[in-house]
Amino acid sequence: QVQVVESGGGLVQTGGSLKLSCAASGARFKTYNMGWFRQAPGKEREFVAAIVWSGGDTDYAASVKGRFTVSRDNAMNTMYLQMNSLKPEDTAVYYCTRIRWATMTPSSDYWGQGTQVTVSS
Repeated sequence: QVQVVESGGGLVQTGGSLKLSCAASGARFKTYNMGWFRQAPGKEREFVAAIVWSGGDTDYAASVKGRFTVSRDNAMNTMYLQMNSLKPEDTAVYYCTRIRWATMTPSSDYWGQGTQVTVSS
C-alpha cells in the first residue's frame, strides 16, 4: 500500500482558496490511481475527486465540480487538490488514498492523518 501525508489545510473565509498536497512514498506511486476524500463531523467519509495514474483523466463529486481541481506530479510523488470558491459545507478533514477507478472507492483500509479544512461563513 502507498503511504501518504496530507498537508495544506487551514482556516479560510467563504469564497477563499486552499491547495492541499498529498505526498506519497514508493516508486509505484506513478502507477496508482489516486483520490481525495473528506469527512465532516458526524458524517460518513465521502469521495471528492480522483485522478488516473497518468494524470490524463479526472473525476469529481458533483458538489465540488467546477470549484476543485485535482492534479499530480509523478516526479515528485505528489498529488494536489486546488480548492476555490470554498463554502462552509466544504469544512472537513481531507484524506488522500489509492483508489479503484471503476468504483471510485479506496483500494485498502489505509488512511493517512488527513488535513483539516475549515471554511468560516
